[in-house]
Amino acid sequence: MIDIIAAISLPTLFGLGVAAVVTSVPLTPSVRLKSALLAIIWFAVVSALGAFGAFGARGSGTIAIGTTILVPIVVSLVAAARSSTFRQVVLETPMPVLVAIHAGRLLRILFLLLLSAGRLTPTFAKAAGWGDIAVATAALPVAWAIARRARRWYALASLWNVIGFIDLVTAITLGVGSAPGSPLRFVFERPETATIASLPWVLIPGVLVPFYLLTHIAVFAQLVFGQVRQRRDAPRGELAWNSHSR
Repeated sequence: MIDIIAAISLPTLFGLGVAAVVTSVPLTPSVRLKSALLAIIWFAVVSALGAFGAFGARGSGTIAIGTTILVPIVVSLVAAARSSTFRQVVLETPMPVLVAIHAGRLLRILFLLLLSAGRLTPTFAKAAGWGDIAVATAALPVAWAIARRARRWYALASLWNVIGFIDLVTAITLGVGSAPGSPLRFVFERPETATIASLPWVLIPGVLVPFYLLTHIAVFAQLVFGQVRQRRDAPRGELAWNSHSR
């Protein structure tokens, strides 16, 4: 039953997240279509590799999962450096949208259900599960504060973004460190299970984790460049007022 819920909810979550980003930026229809197609191809490749068991192979499976996380991030960073259209997506996607997307991380409650079913190791399941639940619970209130430019919204957004980013990095580290057959394993707990390396669960590290990491990076970029732009353009008095409101 848990697997059926994951098989339905994880692709839906990814599709809604991509749609939210693509439709919230003023792009031409052709660019929106290309962006959607890239996301579909990415999803299809990870799904195909998962179906063929590429992520479950002892030794190489962990490396394959790590590659699916790193490749989209590296490609996106290169694209941001070279493509003005990609930079537009990064800098003009409304920050409340980028933050609200993370409410979907509430689905990591499934990790706790897998733990109770004896299908995940305790350290990984509890850290990744409760960490994501906390970040997801705060996502909508933080998005609201950003949209309303509430008092101290900048500090709140920065703190939430750092915590959310660290939570994902911690989950990746513990996932790699607890996977059976991982060359970097440092957590030895039972049950020794490769649940996350199989479909539909591999969609989490292979698709959702890099997607969420990229949205965190986009929020970082907007916070930094927005502050630089404001300091450059705002009159001195207005800058002091805005700094106080943050």
